Amino acid sequence: MKFARALIIGGVLLALAAPVAIADTAAALKALDPDNDGTIDLAEAQAGAKKKFAALNPDNDGTLDAKELTGILDEAAIKAADPDNDGTLDEKEYAAVVAAKFKAANPDDDGTIDEKELSSPAGQELLKLIY
Repeated sequence: MKFARALIIGGVLLALAAPVAIADTAAALKALDPDNDGTIDLAEAQAGAKKKFAALNPDNDGTLDAKELTGILDEAAIKAADPDNDGTLDEKEYAAVVAAKFKAANPDDDGTIDEKELSSPAGQELLKLIY
């Protein structure tokens, strides 16, 4: 009975959260799509990433450390994206992560991310970096 109750509560919470995520995805797509073609290309994603990087970097030191990237990238992802092993990501390293996440979120390999792709788990990972 407890298991069934937990499943029901979990389903209700998921159902309540799903519309919010989709609405946020639609808003993000609109904000990141200055040419209004309904998709995000890599240049648009990188433009969003540049703004996000600046917002995450309140000390303006030109790098993001693990604390500044909390909730965006985990420690393993930071380490993998940090070829100079200084424990931070500079703008070039951050842009490389964005490019890799963009590629992962673009399974049809058409060079653009549409709303369906942006709503996918890979798309949501990309959104953390660009919006």
